[in-house]
Amino acid sequence: MSAGPVAPLVVVGAGVAGLSVALAAAPRPVRVLARRRDGADSASALAQGGIAAAIGPGDSPAAHVHDTLVAGAAHNDAAAVRYLARQAPATIAWLQSLGLVFDHDDGRLRLGREGGHHAHRIVHAGGDTSGAVLLRTLQQAARAAAHIELHEGRQAEALLLRGGAVAGLRLRDACGVTTTLEADAVVLATGGLGALFAASTNPAGADGNGLALGLAAGAAARDLEFMQFHPTALAVPGSALGGQPLPLVTEALRGAGARLCNHRGDPLMAGLHPLADLAPRDLVARRVWRERQRQGGAWLDATALGAAWPVRFPTVYAACRAHGIDPAWQPIPVTPAAHFHMGGLATDRDGRTTVPGLYAVGEVACNRVHGANRLASNSLLEGLVFGRRLGRRLATAGAVPGSAAAGSAHGWAAAGAPAGAEAMARLRSLLWNAFGPVRDGVGLTSALRLLRNDAADYGWQGRLAAQLLEAALRRSGSLGAHWRGDADP
Repeated sequence: MSAGPVAPLVVVGAGVAGLSVALAAAPRPVRVLARRRDGADSASALAQGGIAAAIGPGDSPAAHVHDTLVAGAAHNDAAAVRYLARQAPATIAWLQSLGLVFDHDDGRLRLGREGGHHAHRIVHAGGDTSGAVLLRTLQQAARAAAHIELHEGRQAEALLLRGGAVAGLRLRDACGVTTTLEADAVVLATGGLGALFAASTNPAGADGNGLALGLAAGAAARDLEFMQFHPTALAVPGSALGGQPLPLVTEALRGAGARLCNHRGDPLMAGLHPLADLAPRDLVARRVWRERQRQGGAWLDATALGAAWPVRFPTVYAACRAHGIDPAWQPIPVTPAAHFHMGGLATDRDGRTTVPGLYAVGEVACNRVHGANRLASNSLLEGLVFGRRLGRRLATAGAVPGSAAAGSAHGWAAAGAPAGAEAMARLRSLLWNAFGPVRDGVGLTSALRLLRNDAADYGWQGRLAAQLLEAALRRSGSLGAHWRGDADP
């Protein structure tokens, strides 16, 4: 007797993690939901860093594991880290089989180095346009795959719960029309929440909506206090309070010899860490943050690159020139900016949340592979490796049964009404000042009180922000990217 038809898998999010799930789930039918066309609202497309993989001479997955654990302050799941590092070389080969052409030097892959890495192990495609090139490759593969349906312009606004399990979701299109889509498995691959901060490298869509949906459905969260701040975004007047990203100044520049300095040209990182400018991101971000509190600010001197600028770093070069800066001759003003959330919906290595039928992968999830501080260029790798792992597990119906039930309630789980524009601007400023690279109990408590007093104004974003602040208050000591200034020795 033949088995019945396999139910479609629904993936919410069309970035690197979501498309990796969809491609690996063949031959199971997959419906991928995207809020915007061609990944225009995806943080994947903005990634300037590449993909970390121990494929160079003298390097090894074990060394990659070591650097990941050190950067993560040993808060990582070591088994997840080993899986990530061991799968990295095969992941690069898989991408090449899809037609992705990585940058080469004399026929060999060009390997860059970034913060926290003791070896050159970062592969790029198109220099600092790596994220966009990778995303286009996955999009092309997904559009050519017979088992994948891509539904663009659709926003998931509620999850259907039946008997304590996720049984579908409610969608809203650009015209406000809602539809119900039933499914026995829903994967959230919606990205992070960096757009909730005044200074951010994330697109406006990285507002934590997937995390809020999962929490509303009863899924457990983990490590919400760990927010990574990239040390070097372009510090120019912009529309950050309106949710638009600041231009990222890739860490690969420091791997190529650029140096952080103050307005007098004095080095910022000398003597603070053996890796100096390539120290883990949390340490560098705090140093830049503190220098910006002083007169003169923080700068990145990359003038040594000279004529190589437009070829090796075209995205940063264009952003600098657009703001009247020629980085071949002038230092670049930089600021830390919210970049990557290590916390999220608690999952195991197979992407299972605590709600049956609900899975999460990529930045919205927390399987503890990054620990308390993500190692540079491990994020695209995580989306690829764990996205493909989850897709393979879900390739046949029921391949990954849900874990402990979230309850027996029936109905819809929705994040609720959003904050208005003015409230969002206040919220971004509030989180940036209280939940930034350096925190203290007074600032966290004050921000939490403001959010609670005006809860109706701040909507679901305010409730999510309150959970971040509560997590930061519970961890009274410093660890990784969570740095309590009032706990300093």
